[in-house]
Amino acid sequence: MKKDRRNFLKFTGLASLGIGSGITKALASELPMSNSKTSVAATDPNFDEKHLSIIGLYGEWASSLTEKKLPLLSYRRKEFSGLDAWRKIARTRVTERMGIPAIGGTPQVKINKQYEYDGLHIEELTWQLPYGRPTEAILLKPLGQTKPLPGILAFHDHGGNKYFGTRKITRTSDNQHPLMKTHQEEYYEGLAWANEIAKRGFVVLVPDAFTFASRRVMLQDVPPDMRQGLNDKDPENPDNIEAYNKWAGQHEHIMAKSLFCAGTTWPGVFFAEDQKALDILCARKDVDANRVGCAGLSGGGLRTVMMGGLDPRIKCAVCIGFMSTWKDFLMNKSFTHTWMLYVPILPKELDFPEILGLRVPLPTLVLNDTDDSLYTLPEMNQADRILGEVYKKAGAADRYKCSFYPGPHKFDAKMQAEAFDWLERWLGGR
Repeated sequence: MKKDRRNFLKFTGLASLGIGSGITKALASELPMSNSKTSVAATDPNFDEKHLSIIGLYGEWASSLTEKKLPLLSYRRKEFSGLDAWRKIARTRVTERMGIPAIGGTPQVKINKQYEYDGLHIEELTWQLPYGRPTEAILLKPLGQTKPLPGILAFHDHGGNKYFGTRKITRTSDNQHPLMKTHQEEYYEGLAWANEIAKRGFVVLVPDAFTFASRRVMLQDVPPDMRQGLNDKDPENPDNIEAYNKWAGQHEHIMAKSLFCAGTTWPGVFFAEDQKALDILCARKDVDANRVGCAGLSGGGLRTVMMGGLDPRIKCAVCIGFMSTWKDFLMNKSFTHTWMLYVPILPKELDFPEILGLRVPLPTLVLNDTDDSLYTLPEMNQADRILGEVYKKAGAADRYKCSFYPGPHKFDAKMQAEAFDWLERWLGGR
């Protein structure tokens, strides 16, 4: 059943972490054929697997537009020798391509509730951006700390589950929603990783991302004929959550195309909102703003790429389960990812890992899973080589590391241990 759920999300384009509702028999019967190479090879003597792509005969042509060419703004090009001059040019271009919207100054933060749990001080926060409902966030830190601590901006995953946000990586009571218990068991080895890193001596802020949880698109806010007979009543019911997540997945292309029409992109909105969360974290008196990092799995890894690459306040970045190349997405895997990834035109100027490479020489850790079905292993290795070349050219090879772990898409206990050790090494902590 777990494999069927993964296949369903790939088939519908919902998977950024790979969890969701059950699959119908009709879809199940179609999936093997839709991804089969063996059946074609058995009937076509002229079959050549290397020419296959998810867009058919157009794949090889589309890939040729950028393949075997260093992107125009790649630091690996010979004409770029000055690191600061290159970064200024490249960051400016990335922000232009993303169409990052201006959303005002640092919002006023309201503390709705404070309490102790799991050996931590926990605050439930909200802030109001110029649009949408208030953003909800969870802040966690060690008890009894009197001096400023390093901070972590912790990004939750996508998971084909827009109903939940902060709850995916935190635990604030013994009364955990059963779907979140299952989620953490499957992808985090039963751990609430934001809690675990806070225990190491960090102030950890976990905000809901754009279109998730408190920031999700509410059914009552769209025209009635788009609601598919659903409503926002009894929202915590698992059946209603499943129905909402299916609806929200089908709504992604509408959101993405509407954002394009507004002159922005989904990554641009992610970055704008995440930067406000970073403003809030850095402004706290209990945080040392000179020692702040970010980390996240999957959709959280994507947000880490953007935040780590574009905001120099992030002194240490850990990207988990979201590192490959534009070629991989083009030829093999765009159907396993949501609309939240894509920035038009940018692949001509920077390969995907080079966005994160904009932070060189600041320390960066990438964690991959060898059996991650969201990427191909050769292109994950290529992304590692690209980042390695960027850091080597900048004379900072010791500040970049990439590790591969066996198994599927996840951020398990061993991976968390490496990530937390890396953050402690460069930011301090306990």
